[in-house]
Amino acid sequence: MSERRSITPTHRYRNNDKLIGIGNTFWNMSEEHGVAGIVGDLTDGVFHMADGHEFVNFTVCSYLDLDTHPKVIDGAVAALRRFGVLDHCIPRTRVQTPVLLELEESLGELFGATVISAISTAAASTGLLPLIASGHLGNGTRPLMVFDKNAHVSMANAKPSCADETEVVTCRHHDLDHLEDLCRTYERVCYVVDGSDSLGGYAPVNELAELQERYNLLVFYDDSHSLSAYGERGIGYVRSHSPVLDERTITVATLSKGFGAGGTAILLDGYPKQTRRLIERFAGPLGYSQKMNAAAVGAALASAEIHRTDELIQLQERLRSNIALFDSLLATEQSGSTYPIRLVPMTDETVVGAAQRVFAAGFYVSPVFFPIVSRGTAGLRAMLRAGQTEEQIRRLCSVLIEAGARPATALPEPVAR
Repeated sequence: MSERRSITPTHRYRNNDKLIGIGNTFWNMSEEHGVAGIVGDLTDGVFHMADGHEFVNFTVCSYLDLDTHPKVIDGAVAALRRFGVLDHCIPRTRVQTPVLLELEESLGELFGATVISAISTAAASTGLLPLIASGHLGNGTRPLMVFDKNAHVSMANAKPSCADETEVVTCRHHDLDHLEDLCRTYERVCYVVDGSDSLGGYAPVNELAELQERYNLLVFYDDSHSLSAYGERGIGYVRSHSPVLDERTITVATLSKGFGAGGTAILLDGYPKQTRRLIERFAGPLGYSQKMNAAAVGAALASAEIHRTDELIQLQERLRSNIALFDSLLATEQSGSTYPIRLVPMTDETVVGAAQRVFAAGFYVSPVFFPIVSRGTAGLRAMLRAGQTEEQIRRLCSVLIEAGARPATALPEPVAR
């Protein structure tokens, strides 16, 4: 009997051996120390665990607290009764109720774009990026697909399927010089990047716009973390700053974070009407029977109405005020930014213990480590929200300083008498 062959992986686009081999050690340690896998009931902004422990969650992406807004919750319930079905489980290309069309029309007016809904940003990116790679979503030219090294996993996971359609490379984080070199070399380039990332930073939108004008660069943004929290009517960082809002700029953004609902909006400009049909039919998960259900749509419709009122402005102002308060107490690389995420530096050896200490004091800040961040750059991720109180922020910062964080300003030395 001949010897059976073993398989040697190429690891061209992912490496689960490394991903799990290193990352799972931190996850196991986090769970063993009680700072992962937590279960509790949420009441008035406080989590209550079965053992009696209570804590305020400072690692949640609902930056305006719209996910608990009475109008958003009522909107979800009302939509179920109004449309009479949770999810008519059939691809919308065949049969659909008007629920998604109503939402897309509302969001299109709100954001000033053509909007196509999806169940998640992962589904949207998984479906759209291969269509871009084949030239079917673009100008017909197969572009070189350049993924930013820090591109969220929801985008990075599309590398293998894109590689079946065109060439795929990964570039260093926001390496504009390298990107321009590639634009000079290839007929068309598509850059895949977070418009606002989960570790507290914005994409160089204006500089990318210059490359778009000079080389016809196509940019695919995931702007999930800034939607609602940033810009007039909550249009997000990319649409607030990019001067190139046409077929060269494609944005996906979840409705589950600042928007406080569920699902995802794909924002398109300058594409003909038939592009919608192409996406609905051939963009992978977007063509399946997996779509936003009526409850998520109802919540999103209600949130969209809040976005049209002065209440959104007031919530954004409260969020900015809380960000400024945090920055006045604690030093991070993100200090001074309008971004609501702060990464409090720790070492790989201390990050889980520090998170445990903060949790015991009544606050949750998630420990982040490889592969969430590069090896050796672990930290505690704190997310600011409009609904957090001044007392909560001051108490959290005090506990973080006790756990090893650096205060914003050192206290002056006592004067000798």
